[in-house]
Amino acid sequence: MLKAEKSPADGVRSRAPRFARRATLRRSLRLLGSFRFEQSDPAVFYGGLAEDSAAMIGDFYTDVTGADLAGATILDVGGGPGYFADEFVKTGARYIPVEPDPSEMHAAGLSVAGAVRGSGMALPFRDDAVDICFSSNVAEHVAKPWLMADEMVRVTRPGGLIVLSYTVWHGPFGGHETGPWHYLGGEYAARRYRRKLGKEPKNRFGESLFAVRASDGLRWAAGTSADVRTVFPRYHPRWAWWLVRIPMVRELLVSNLVVVATKK
Repeated sequence: MLKAEKSPADGVRSRAPRFARRATLRRSLRLLGSFRFEQSDPAVFYGGLAEDSAAMIGDFYTDVTGADLAGATILDVGGGPGYFADEFVKTGARYIPVEPDPSEMHAAGLSVAGAVRGSGMALPFRDDAVDICFSSNVAEHVAKPWLMADEMVRVTRPGGLIVLSYTVWHGPFGGHETGPWHYLGGEYAARRYRRKLGKEPKNRFGESLFAVRASDGLRWAAGTSADVRTVFPRYHPRWAWWLVRIPMVRELLVSNLVVVATKK
């Protein structure tokens, strides 16, 4: 469990999670290689990420409950057009995506039964409503990501699982389609993108893309009421998870930070 008086990354539980066995170099290369399709063929990119997400959450849920995902209710905060739906349905779980932008909900021509329009910063669900609350690559698109994280804890039942995964601003993918120029500033990167391509980037800095750092997630993890079980870099093999412990280094090399917690 994380303790507020410690360095946040030092307080994670020492026992390796079940998912650590999957965190191989081969997996890392496969996921990182799919990033080139994020804009040109999002179904390829998100399809691979969905498969990995279902396996990851299934492993952590088994660690917590001893059960698989069959029958569990999963709330996907920022579920977008529903690329993850099929993978979670295959597990036997009840999958509910919530998305604030109606154009994003229908961007891929998919239809997900039970999809909900709503803000992650004010989830339209009662307290203790779901078994698992999950968010992938969304916090960096939210003006108040830690309010969203608190909402994820609120709607999860006691003993349930919270998994928050987000893109770190100073990592190689922090600028999304405007990278790597985001290293010179988000506004500069957006202007350069517009000048080069004649259109605004989909992820507009200050409006739909924000500078969320690894240290921000670790600070939230240290202060949340939930029981934080582990914090790790999503796209790294298990032997490189120590990177989250090193200030500055983690901001540059941890491209995506995952916080895994359970509701007390």
